[in-house]
Amino acid sequence: MNRQRVTLITLGVDDLAAARAFYARLGWREHGESQEGIAFFQMHGQALALFGRAALAADQGREGAALGTGAMTLAQNFATESEVDAAFAEALAAGAVALKKPEKVFWGGYSGYWADPDGHVWEVAMNPFWPLAGDGSLTLPET
Repeated sequence: MNRQRVTLITLGVDDLAAARAFYARLGWREHGESQEGIAFFQMHGQALALFGRAALAADQGREGAALGTGAMTLAQNFATESEVDAAFAEALAAGAVALKKPEKVFWGGYSGYWADPDGHVWEVAMNPFWPLAGDGSLTLPET
């Protein structure tokens, strides 16, 4: 069994309808498994879920816990700087908040950050040392 994997990422949101609408504006298509209280989006080999923040805390066995954001980053890598710029602009047009405009960074790549309406942080990046497959998936290169 391969334990070094992630199959589902669940984001706690304050307003599920608003979060669904935001991700739809980004061009994400909701999966048919979605239900009234949870939205699913199929990704390459994994899925993203949007779940009410209070319901997520209760599901975790921490009813009433104040679930925070920003302590982790979700990232999308792209093949070119212009693709990064386009993805960043599309996110802002969909209602994201700009955290850091894409720029050349110390490690040799190009990246920027935005937050969704619930404060979940996304990085958009181009890493010249990590080539992407044709479908956009990433396999870290052997060293």
